[in-house]
Amino acid sequence: MPAVKLTTHRVEKPWGRRDLAPLFEDQPADRPPIGEIWYEDPAGQARELLVKYLFTSERLSVQVHPDDNAARARGFARGKDEAWIILSAEPDSTIALGLTEPMDAEAVRAAALDGSIEQKLYWKPVSAGEVIYSPARTIHAIGKGLRVVEIQQNLDLTYRFYDYGSARELHLADAMAVSEFGRFAGNLPPRQISAGRTIFAEGRKFVLERWTMAGRFKIAPGDATIWVLPVEGQAEIDGEPAELGDAILIEGVVEIEIAPASVIYVAYPGSRVAGELLVP
Repeated sequence: MPAVKLTTHRVEKPWGRRDLAPLFEDQPADRPPIGEIWYEDPAGQARELLVKYLFTSERLSVQVHPDDNAARARGFARGKDEAWIILSAEPDSTIALGLTEPMDAEAVRAAALDGSIEQKLYWKPVSAGEVIYSPARTIHAIGKGLRVVEIQQNLDLTYRFYDYGSARELHLADAMAVSEFGRFAGNLPPRQISAGRTIFAEGRKFVLERWTMAGRFKIAPGDATIWVLPVEGQAEIDGEPAELGDAILIEGVVEIEIAPASVIYVAYPGSRVAGELLVP
């Protein structure tokens, strides 16, 4: 089949939330909060990208992910670049990206051990509608009060520097070995390539697009695999509803009908924009 709706499973986290609507049903009050919702191929096939939803009530740990070279040296298929689509945020919500000033390795290690690394990070204010691409090797932490779509290279490997005094395991030696100890370089500005089609993360490990056009189109991915993520409004793919909270994997030509006032994100591996991906 050219279009497959991915299955989900909920991941309980102490820093998560129970208020998941309208994307998902709220978590019952007598159950632990939900921090992540993962999407998986129902056939069990490992894919190059992984999609999650994150729901935060507290700051997440200060952490880092290895790049391709470091991950492969440890026996993994790839590193972990990731991008965050901010769906909702509280007025004081932030995401930490890199350090406020470059530091040498020993100073970073000492700050992780005494907890002052939290104050050494650049906590960027964020708001709904923002898209942030975080390359591997970036020291980061996701803040509280957020609903986020996370698109990432498919690697479940995180090295934690610091976790605010919790009992969770830290990985300081590994984190030090794969990190950059400087300011976050920032992202390229989004680029609109046609009416309703905006591109993020060109030249990176994957491309992320935002579609806001309405009408009927063909998606023609060629040899690529793409992930389609409706976050506002309604759409249909080959006559089947694509609803809020869905993730649809596409590996062949399909028709998509996008209702007015809808927002859909599309992700696919590689650094180049797929120019003929969407055909009227």
